[in-house]
Amino acid sequence: MPTFKIQHITTYEYDRLIQESMNEIKIYPIISSEQEVLHHELVITGNPEVQIFYDYWGNQAGNFNLFPPHQVLSIDSRLVVRTTGSSDLAINFISVFNEMWNEVNGNLKMVELSRPDFIREQSQINEITQLVYSPDHSVAITIKNCCEYIFSHFNYIKGITTVETTIDEILEKNAGVCQDFAHVMLQILRTLNIPSRYVSGYICPNKSGLRGEGATHAWVEAWIPRHGWAGIDPTNNLWVTNTHVKLATGRNFADCSPVKGSFRGPANQRLSVFVSVDYEDGQNIEALNKVDLRRENMSVEPLHFAHAAQQQ
Repeated sequence: MPTFKIQHITTYEYDRLIQESMNEIKIYPIISSEQEVLHHELVITGNPEVQIFYDYWGNQAGNFNLFPPHQVLSIDSRLVVRTTGSSDLAINFISVFNEMWNEVNGNLKMVELSRPDFIREQSQINEITQLVYSPDHSVAITIKNCCEYIFSHFNYIKGITTVETTIDEILEKNAGVCQDFAHVMLQILRTLNIPSRYVSGYICPNKSGLRGEGATHAWVEAWIPRHGWAGIDPTNNLWVTNTHVKLATGRNFADCSPVKGSFRGPANQRLSVFVSVDYEDGQNIEALNKVDLRRENMSVEPLHFAHAAQQQ
C-alpha cells in the first residue's frame, strides 16, 4: 500500500488589480476503499472561508470568494494519501452485456453516464466501435480493446488542445493529452451503452516512464457487471491499480475541473499549475504547466472566467 505526498499549486497572476474573485475547487481526494487520506491542507491567498458541499456526482467541492483587490491568487493543496487498492488486477473478464444492462436498468445516473454526446463526427466513432466490439466479447474485453485502440491510434502531444477542445476537434487532430483521450474513450464506450465516467487526479508510478506522471491526470472508469467501476487509462494503455490518486468523477472534464471561477476587472491572466509527488523511497518528480489567458477588446469591469489548466 504505497503512500504519496502530493503538492498541487494553482496560481493565477493578473496584469493589473482585480477584485471579487469567485472560485470553485475540486481538489479534495475521494475517500473510498481504494485510497486513504492521511493529511490534507489547503493554503489560499487571503485565507478566505471555504464553503464545502457535495456535487451531483458525489464529489466533495468548495466555494470561496476573494473580495479584496489582488494581482495573484494561489491555491496550494498539500496532500498525503495512501492507496489501499491492490497492484494486481482482479477484474471480471467474463460478464456480458446483458448482465450489465440488468444491473444499470432504472438507475438514472447510470443511464446518464451511458448516453453519448451529440457530435458532428459520430460516424467516425461508430466505425471505431465496430473495431473494438464483438458480440462474443465480454464487457471488460470491449473496454480493454477500446483503450488499446486509442493508445495505438492517437498521438500524445502536449499543447495542441485546450480545455475547450471538442471531441470532433480531437478526432480531426488525431492527437491530444490525457483529458482528450478520456473524452474520446467515453464517447466510444457510451455509444456502446457502457456506463462510463471521467476521472481527475494524479498518476504516481515513480518515474516508470508513464505519460502524465507528476501532473494532474485524467482517465476513465467503466462499469463491469459483477465487478463495479473499473479504472482504465487510455493515455498509458493500462488498467488502474494503486498508482492513481482520484480527486473527482463526472460526465466529463467540466464536472471535475480542479479549479474554476470568475473575477471582476479588465485584466489578462496567466495560469500556472505546479504538481510535485514525493515517494516513500525519497524520489521526487515535479511538473509545471503555464497558460496565458489573454482578453482582447475588453470593456470596463467585465466578469471573466478563470479557466482551469488542462490535465496532462
